[in-house]
Parts: sequence; C-alpha cells; structure tokens
Amino acid sequence: MNCFVTGASGFIGANLVHELNARGHSVRALLRPGADVRGLLGADYESVAGDLSDRKSLQEAMRGCGWCFHVAASYHLWLPDYAPMYAANVDGTRNVIEAARAAGCQRIVYTSTVGCIGLPREIQGGITPTDEDTPVSEAQMSNHYKLSKWRGEVVAREYAAQGVPVVIVNPSAPVGPRDVKPTPTGKVILDFLNRAMPAYLDTGLNWVHVRDVAAGQVLAAEKGRVGERYILGHGEGNWDMPTVLGVLEEITGLPAPKMRVPYRIALTAAYVDEALSRLTGTPPKAPVAGVKMGKYKMWFNPAKAIRELGLPQTPPKQALADAVEWFKANGYVK
Repeated sequence: MNCFVTGASGFIGANLVHELNARGHSVRALLRPGADVRGLLGADYESVAGDLSDRKSLQEAMRGCGWCFHVAASYHLWLPDYAPMYAANVDGTRNVIEAARAAGCQRIVYTSTVGCIGLPREIQGGITPTDEDTPVSEAQMSNHYKLSKWRGEVVAREYAAQGVPVVIVNPSAPVGPRDVKPTPTGKVILDFLNRAMPAYLDTGLNWVHVRDVAAGQVLAAEKGRVGERYILGHGEGNWDMPTVLGVLEEITGLPAPKMRVPYRIALTAAYVDEALSRLTGTPPKAPVAGVKMGKYKMWFNPAKAIRELGLPQTPPKQALADAVEWFKANGYVK
C-alpha cells in the first residue's frame, strides 16, 4: 500500500515509517524544511515538504496513497502563546482529513492521545484502569495540549460520522528506540541514566513499546472500525514511578532514587518556574500542566485494541531496555 505519513520525523512517526517498511508498504513522508530526520535513518521513504496549514498541497502530496496516517502534533506543556498549538492540532487535523478524503484515501488513521480518555478514579485504595467507553468531556481536559488534542479528536469523529473512513488511535506512554528529542517519557529514562533525577513524583503511566504503537497504527488501518477509538497500550504496563525506577535499576545496575517529592511542593515549584519563564521567555523545566497530570495514575485498559486489532504486547521491561540501549548507542548518556 502507498502510505502518507505526517509527523514522520517524530518519535512515533519515525517508528511508524520503519514499521510500514518492514511490512512491505511504501511511504511518502510529510516533513518540514530542516526537520531532524535522525529517527528515519535506514528507512525507505519519499520526502514531501509541506505544512499542515496548506490543504491544497496536502491533497496533492497524498494523491495515489491508499492510507493516510496523521501523526503530526504540537506537543508542549508550556508555551508563551498557545494559538499555534490549536492551529496545528485542530485546524491541521481538519486540513489533513479533508485532503485525504479529496485524494481518495481508503483509511485515515488519526493519532490522538490517552489524555483524551477518561482518567481512572481511586476507589477504596484501588485504581481501575479506564477504557475507550469511560465517560469524558472537554471540561476534563486540564491543559492546552490535552484540550487541543481533544478538539482535534472531535474533528476526526465528526468526519467519521459523515462516512469518512477515519479510525482513531490513542497511544499511552511509548518508550523505545529513535526517541531523538527526547519525549517526556524518554526523558525520564535519560535523566535516570545521567543521574539527573535526585527525586521523583509518584505518578503512574501505561508504559508501552513504541514499536507496538507503530504496529497498532498499521493494524488500525487494516482492521480498525471507522469512527472507533483504540487505546494503544500494554495490558500489564500500568506501572507507578517506583516500579519503573526499580526496573531501570535492574536493567542498568544504577541505583534508583529513593526520595519522593510531595505533590504540593512540586506544584508550588512549578508555579514559580513558570512565573520566571514568563519573564525570561525560556520554557520551564517543570511545567504546571505536567505536574498536575502527574497527580493521577494514568492507567488504561487496551483490551479492545488487543482483541480487535491484534495489538502486540512486548513486555514493558523490554521497552525500557530497548530505550536504554538506544540512548547509550546514540551518545545521549554522559
């Protein structure tokens, strides 16, 4: 199949391109001028220069493609101006889907986030992971990134309701190779390796191998039901931070930090950090939005994707080990 991929230079996008190659598909990758393409080293793809704001050029670039994977997104937890984020994540999604429809794509896979899934609630000391059917609304989107992705997902669902062949995937917390930037989850691993983590905030995430996420996107194009959402995560990947740090200690032989930062202290420090950022214009090291998300155990149930798509389930420990190996091999560890 001829495939069009936006966000191909990003962490998930680059792994998707490699996965499509491995499955025998050809790739046309939308890349901005000057994009960091280190994650695409060794991949076979046709590069197309373009922008999410230009619907006409998107349509022309997609001509002849059967599948469209919209992975590109503006992912920031702090910005001096959030308007460009909404333009990319909401208007850009509309432009890509309109262009893909006009170009005759048979499947459009929109990559959302588990931030758009309802959060688990703690009941009598226990936490039940949530799934795609958990009630959620725009009012629960607690920061601009989540809100912009929510509105982008609403756009995708509206097109699906009109009969446009859109399938939505919601990755959890991917880790693994080719995390060039790195992502916030990758930075946890990198900070651990570089001994830059004296303490931790006791949060929780659903950890999944980025290769499984990429495979899930392809499987969504093959088997996904139009208009449905699929959590791309791991059924045994709901780990709190002490568990993750303990596994990293086992993998690397480095001692895990033992000191936990109380949530209120972390939040106060984040507000101070952001106040300084408004004066200096430099991003805060710990954005308020990130600390607030860290208050919750973001644990999810990917059973639907496992059942309907055949989502692979690489052990989370292997995902962490592969990330460690990639960071070491690519000069990220001091």
